[in-house]
Formats: sequence, C-alpha cells, structure tokens
Amino acid sequence: MKRALAAIVGVAFVFASAALVGAQTPPPATKADDKKMEKDASMKKAPHHTAVGTVKTAGADSIVVGGKSKGKETEWTFALNDKTKIKKAGKDVTAKDIAVGDKVTVRYMDEGGKMTAMTVNASAASKQAAKAKEDATKK
Repeated sequence: MKRALAAIVGVAFVFASAALVGAQTPPPATKADDKKMEKDASMKKAPHHTAVGTVKTAGADSIVVGGKSKGKETEWTFALNDKTKIKKAGKDVTAKDIAVGDKVTVRYMDEGGKMTAMTVNASAASKQAAKAKEDATKK
C-alpha cells in the first residue's frame, strides 16, 4: 500500500512539474508579434538634448543659437515644426516672436543629424544688451 501511494505521489509530482514548465514557456512568435515589435522600436524617441544660448537668427522654420558647449563657443541650427512648443516670458508664442538677442533654452532631438527643437523657452534680451546692439547698428 505504501508503494502504491508513493507511486501515485511520484506520478502526480511529475505531471505537476511538467505543467509548471509548460506554463513558463512562451508561445512561439508570430508575424503579427514581429510587426508589433518593429512598430514599438520605431516609436522609441531619440534622446533629448538641451542647448542654452543667445538667438543669432530666427525664422519661421529654424532658429540659430550661439552658446558654449564643452567650454567652446558654438552655434546650433534647430529646425522648428508644428510640434515645437515656443514660450517667451512664460507665455505661448510663435516663432516670429523670437528676436535676435533673446536668451533661449532649447530642448531638442537629433534625428539623423538634423536637430529638431521640441521646446524653445525664451526670455527677452536684457535692456543693456538691446541698447548696445542698437548703438552698434547706428554706427
């Protein structure tokens, strides 16, 4: 009787172990799963970067900012699009409201060598800087 009971418990253990292993094995991948994985990979966004500087030129579809990067003076050209959020003095504005000399912080993505601005936060140039520029243009 003890042997029969031990055999039944042993068989039950084998079936329970097999069921657990089967439950942990993922189903084979299908073509639909492959397409979903490709879509998820394409939806990943490029890493965001930040640049701080002064506006050199501004247009409807781009902005050129001068500043320092790794201790060296540099210029960045950022593409602007309909998804770019632009603020000046805390208020939503358009690209035409950005002026040369404004201090800006640009958050952008590098998309295959093209830097696209996601957000542009501007503050008006200081009155001293604006006056200096005005005086320089009069000379």
